Amino acid sequence: MAPPPTASKTLAPRALYQEVAEQLRMQIFNRELAPGSWIDELMLAGAFGISRTPLREALKVLAVEGLVTMKLRRGAYVTEASASDLVQVYHLMALLESDAAASVAAHASLAQVAELQALHDRLETQTGERDAFFATNEQFHLAMLRLAGNRWATQIVADLRKVMKLNRQLSLLKQGRVEDALAEHRAVMAAIAAGDAEAARSSMRKHFAAGLEAAGT
Repeated sequence: MAPPPTASKTLAPRALYQEVAEQLRMQIFNRELAPGSWIDELMLAGAFGISRTPLREALKVLAVEGLVTMKLRRGAYVTEASASDLVQVYHLMALLESDAAASVAAHASLAQVAELQALHDRLETQTGERDAFFATNEQFHLAMLRLAGNRWATQIVADLRKVMKLNRQLSLLKQGRVEDALAEHRAVMAAIAAGDAEAARSSMRKHFAAGLEAAGT
């Protein structure tokens, strides 16, 4: 019997346009590219030392994510999330994440509850570290979705969170919002630890309602 064929090539490295998309994504989240601003393709291509082809492919990726808006004969602009956009995003996220919280409360193992508790405990120590707090907060929410086991909900929320970040950091910087968010997380964790699915669902919905109010809609 002939030996099994071996791979003749290694996996291709990450495509250049994906690297460029990640760089632009971070610039948008950090407000280096401001909401509503025109994206100067020629300038960015020069700054990255690339041709405009991978840059345009990267912009298409960001357009699908909702971070960039393509305007006919006018080019690409950083998306400026309207009040209506944020209401719709928070509404969908509240539905999906409250369902996830209820599912985790009903079915999570002790080890899974401990994983979420560890992320929450880390948040409690990061109130004065803005970037670290934002990162851990996102890890907490995405971990809950992962533990709920619905990959479609996880994928949708990951995309919605990118749009939410157009406003998220500013809303969390409002006076007292970080402390309020932590209190809301504590209520979610208490419900999950108690195995109370409906309390977990309700607490997560209240968390998003408070977040939407802080976003100024």
